[in-house]
Amino acid sequence: MNTTLNLDTSPDQVSREDFTAFFDEFLAKRSVREQSVVRGQVLEVGDEYVTVDIGYKAEGVVKRSEFIRDGVLTVTAGDSIDVYLDQMGEEDGLLELSKEKADLVKAWDEISKAAEREETVRGMITGRVKGGLSVDIGVKAFLPGSQVDLRPVKNLDKLIGETHDFKIIKFNKKRGNIVLSRRQLLEKEREEKRNETLKSLKVSAVMIGTIKNITDYGAFVDLGGIDGLLHITDMSYGRIQHPSEMFEVGAQIEVKILKFDEDNQRVSLGYKQTRPDPWEDVEFKYPVGAIVRGKVVNVVDYGGFVELEDGIEGLVHISEMTWNKRIKNPNKLVNVGDVIEAKVLDIDAENKRVSLGMRQLEVNPWILVADKYPPGTVVRGRVRNITDFGVFVGIEEGIDGLVHISDMSWGQRIRHPSERFQKGDEVEARVLGVDVDNERFSLSIKKLAEDPWLSVPARFYLGQICAGRIVNKADFGVFVELEDGVEGLVHHSELVNQDNWANQYADNQEVTVEILNIDAHDRKISLSERSATDRARGGDMNEIIKRQRDSSTRLGDIMGDLSRRMRERSE
Repeated sequence: MNTTLNLDTSPDQVSREDFTAFFDEFLAKRSVREQSVVRGQVLEVGDEYVTVDIGYKAEGVVKRSEFIRDGVLTVTAGDSIDVYLDQMGEEDGLLELSKEKADLVKAWDEISKAAEREETVRGMITGRVKGGLSVDIGVKAFLPGSQVDLRPVKNLDKLIGETHDFKIIKFNKKRGNIVLSRRQLLEKEREEKRNETLKSLKVSAVMIGTIKNITDYGAFVDLGGIDGLLHITDMSYGRIQHPSEMFEVGAQIEVKILKFDEDNQRVSLGYKQTRPDPWEDVEFKYPVGAIVRGKVVNVVDYGGFVELEDGIEGLVHISEMTWNKRIKNPNKLVNVGDVIEAKVLDIDAENKRVSLGMRQLEVNPWILVADKYPPGTVVRGRVRNITDFGVFVGIEEGIDGLVHISDMSWGQRIRHPSERFQKGDEVEARVLGVDVDNERFSLSIKKLAEDPWLSVPARFYLGQICAGRIVNKADFGVFVELEDGVEGLVHHSELVNQDNWANQYADNQEVTVEILNIDAHDRKISLSERSATDRARGGDMNEIIKRQRDSSTRLGDIMGDLSRRMRERSE
């Protein structure tokens, strides 16, 4: 029967079969609406299209490409799927459907419900856009840079590809605008953790935390909703230059609560405090006299620091590095990174100091010098240094001997050693002694010759008339050199010109004097110019001096020979 049916047709005008077909078509039209998501069954999967039955008189097709994910076809004949119906045009006998549009519509519906219920959505960050990031939550959404994390993120690109939960803070379906926030979720999570952490947070407690950030002065550790500062000085008992030498962001570490300001919620942490202090038994591990081995970790002007173990360093002072006193720069002997051996000289556990010595592992050259140069030995060397009190003469590498200003001449008055010596001058001297403990080598130049005062009684006598030259002036008179190493004093009362005498007599001026007194033990001779002048009035002064000199020479020869014989006999 081909009767055309409509809602005004009377039931007695059609057969039962026609009415049933009409009613089924009516129901199908009511469930299938244009621009809506409908349910259908896959009838066939072709090379270009997938044929779908949506319960309408005409079948629909979906592009095969819409079912391909990562190169894999995700649909087979018989599957039930949701598709989007754009319009019901049937000119070619098929309905145009879209799987992608259906997914998009469903996603918007789900996101709309989540926004109304203030639920979180999960999505993957897909790219960088102006002001923030693009997130795929089924549809495209915007994540502002200020809402990415609790702290500003400098490099947003590193987050691309990560999947997180987000809160919808702005939703407009008509404009297709969705704004997300991850920060609000993190803040809520942090607040929950903070409340839980505060229950167990107290000074001296040991907790597990996560490194959140590293700076030049320390690291910030997340204890669970509350951050604590681990200062660089509390990281290790040893020496570190930067916190990154020990830790990296994201690492979990065990820390001890050192301070807790509850009002400002500031927490100071310690890492080294969770381990025993290595200085507690340092005196047993490194007793004085022990030979130790360590790495040089720092070199300064006054020496080098050697790490014996984590937290314990010893100082090798430059004076304890070598026996050679001329080395003034520690870098000439050690450098950072060198592994050296040294001897423990002293331990100060209270102040955490260990004194080490390197030279103590070598033979003391001063012992060798003392054996090699006994007192009386004549040595030669060059002047290395000149001071106010003497000159230092290089005898061997690193060994200098001192010629004190008082040991330069028996009688010559020397105001400063530079009057007689310059650096580089070669000199000969006699060894007086070697002090091994104080590392001193004493020399004498004047003792290369015999002390002239030993024979003064043999060569000079009371009443003797002598010619000499003025070598020094004092407030009480002038000193006259009678011969090399022998001087006498003419008191100003014994001078001929007593009025304004200081200006009447000059250095190196020749004068004739008479010997009034001789004290060889105290090395003193008293002279008189006035007495010599008075005697000259009774005869020729030159003749008097000549006769006395001849007589003195004969007596001197006799006394000198006697003195020599007595010295030889005693030897």
